[in-house]
Amino acid sequence: MTVRDQLIDLSKALRQFHSVLLEHSKREYELKHEPIASPFAYWQLVVSHPHFSWLRPLSGLMGTLDEVIDTKGPLTEQNVMDVHKALAMLFSPLDTSFVDFRKEYQRFRDFSDVKFAEARWRALIEGTLN
Repeated sequence: MTVRDQLIDLSKALRQFHSVLLEHSKREYELKHEPIASPFAYWQLVVSHPHFSWLRPLSGLMGTLDEVIDTKGPLTEQNVMDVHKALAMLFSPLDTSFVDFRKEYQRFRDFSDVKFAEARWRALIEGTLN
């Protein structure tokens, strides 16, 4: 498996993880406010409403990962290690940059779909899933 393939698999797994977290946050938003009228309205909320701001660090990491995957040049193990490092920072209680992400993630982490999606990307990081 090439480095690009590894990163593509990780990108897919992170996208699934992001999606389930987003879905839980969406349900919570609709319970507190009102049903979201359309996919466009949903997109606008995700990119601009404070309720969804906690997910933006993960969204940004995924965007950067996709840009790396799309580069024309060769990818190396350093690219993989950079993603590992970024994920470690996102989840590290020692890094104060992502406190909001970790706080909100903690509220959803025990849902079975979140556990499953997280286990998938973590297995890819640990090299136990191909």
